[in-house]
Amino acid sequence: MMNHVSRRNFIAAGLAAPAILRGQDKSGTKLPVIGSGEYTYEVHHDWGELPSKIKYGKTHGVCRDSQGHTYVHHTVHKTSQSPDAMVVFDEKGKFVKSWGAEYREGAHGLHIRKEGSTEFLYLCDIHRHVVEKTTLNGEVVFSIGYPDQSEAYSKSKIPYTPTNLAVAPNGDLYVADGYGSSYVNQYNSKGEYIRTFGGLGAEAGQLNNPHGIWMDTRGPEPIVIVADRRNYRLQTFTLTGKHIAFIPGLRYPSHFHMRGELLLVPELEARVSILNGKNQIVAHFGQGPDNFREVRLLERDAFIPGQFVAPHSACFDDDGNIFVVEWVEVGRVTKLRKLA
Repeated sequence: MMNHVSRRNFIAAGLAAPAILRGQDKSGTKLPVIGSGEYTYEVHHDWGELPSKIKYGKTHGVCRDSQGHTYVHHTVHKTSQSPDAMVVFDEKGKFVKSWGAEYREGAHGLHIRKEGSTEFLYLCDIHRHVVEKTTLNGEVVFSIGYPDQSEAYSKSKIPYTPTNLAVAPNGDLYVADGYGSSYVNQYNSKGEYIRTFGGLGAEAGQLNNPHGIWMDTRGPEPIVIVADRRNYRLQTFTLTGKHIAFIPGLRYPSHFHMRGELLLVPELEARVSILNGKNQIVAHFGQGPDNFREVRLLERDAFIPGQFVAPHSACFDDDGNIFVVEWVEVGRVTKLRKLA
């Protein structure tokens, strides 16, 4: 794997790699501590009391609702007794419920949004090639399939596999075709098609594996920010799909979450980063092995405590703690408890 962000550049940016320290929980078990300064975290790998009937496949998506429940979207392991692809935990990591057998092979993008007094989930299924809006219990509100109305797709039936989506303040949906043809497709709040932008390439406005997408509301006007993964960068767009800027310095960025001015970016090449309100990288932590693609196929005893293998999605909670889920064959959910 080509490393597009060298260790030299990493240190030159003023972000020397922090040492992994050791912490101690109430039971006396030693826990890794990663990061530095105000971005220091105690690492709790394999967070959440997963019932024995469920075995994780690839843990692809994570989000939290207003009640403090954590939702994990995973492709179910072939040895799992239960086919449920959505697992829900309470604030302390106790299992609450599971559902979503229909997503067991394609569970990928996961987004939550409060609309009025009700919260809804938006899910991307990379096996059935659909985007679905559901209730918190999995009842489907609507489903969006192949973008036939887009001229880019209708001419030659190019590949389509949605990986993540973002929701604008007015309810418009922006669906990233990350594993298909590298476009972004925009729909209104009812799932009706509006426009397509992006497309494969490396020039301004072009994308290569737009794996993650987010509505950036930190500025005076909302903009779309895309994890332009194979181009090793983020790229920002207006709400009508016009290129604004590039944000370099990321190692295979996968998705996003925001808390205040901070932008959380899980990077598949084995680390997590945080950007400030000016899109400057202020923290990298949990850097794992360069051969993450091989390590991700192994069992948990091959994973080094305090290091990530392949972060795929992440989110903050209200206290600034971070939940990270990883693209590993046996799944992994890690809670980073904020110390500073």
